[in-house]
Amino acid sequence: MADERGTSAAVFLAFLSGAAMGAVAALLLAPQSGSESRDQLRGYARRAESDLRDLAGRAGEAFEEVVDQGKEFVETKRSVLREAFDAGREAVKRERVRIHDEGSDRG
Repeated sequence: MADERGTSAAVFLAFLSGAAMGAVAALLLAPQSGSESRDQLRGYARRAESDLRDLAGRAGEAFEEVVDQGKEFVETKRSVLREAFDAGREAVKRERVRIHDEGSDRG
C-alpha cells in the first residue's frame, strides 16, 4: 500500500513537472507581451505551489496513518508476546508444583 502511494506521488510530480515545462514553452513561443507572459507564469507558479502544498499535506497525512498503523501492529504483537510469556511462566510454576508434589508423595 505504501508503494502505491509512493508511485502515485511520483506520477503526480512527473505530471506537474511536465505541465510546468509545457506551460513555460507555450509562454516563450506565444505571441504576447512580456508583462502578459510574466503574469501568466505567476499564475502557473501559484497553482503549482498550491498543488505541491496539497500533495505535501496528503503525503503527511498518509505518513501519519502508516505510523499509527505501525504503532498498533507493534502494540498488538507486544500484547500477544506478553500473554505467551505469562502463559509459559504459569506452565513452569504448575510443573514445579507438580514435581514438588510427586517428590513429597514418595518421601
